[in-house]
Amino acid sequence: MDIKEKLALLDGRGSDAEYDAAKALSVLGLEFPKLLLAKYRNSKKWGERLSCVYHVSKYALASEDAYELAIEALADKSKKVRYQACLLLAVAQRSTALEPLATLLSERESSEDAKAAIDAIKHRDHNYFADRDHSGMVKLNVQQYHS
Repeated sequence: MDIKEKLALLDGRGSDAEYDAAKALSVLGLEFPKLLLAKYRNSKKWGERLSCVYHVSKYALASEDAYELAIEALADKSKKVRYQACLLLAVAQRSTALEPLATLLSERESSEDAKAAIDAIKHRDHNYFADRDHSGMVKLNVQQYHS
């Protein structure tokens, strides 16, 4: 199976075939986020776009393409895609994401997620995206890419 066929399996349905394809594509290293960014930009279906943002999350700290994908996904039509973009930016921990995240603060469906990502970045703790009360009882287990 070639790269295009594997990318086509990233449809957001959460199937074994999707996860197997993402795992196989991950051997491409930092080329994988670049492919996901291109797929995201060409996807008409929200599930495919969500899959791109989800599978690029492990590259949040290592890839400029992953960061760019998250920034673009903040403006997605789908609330689920915007949520995943906020999560990715919380993990990426870049202060340059604060301004783009602030654009969602007036968005009824995504303002709480944007606030949580901003809080996580400002406090330098990605766990605060999920632990919105700062209880210390909730931890995000995010796998990270290491070259």
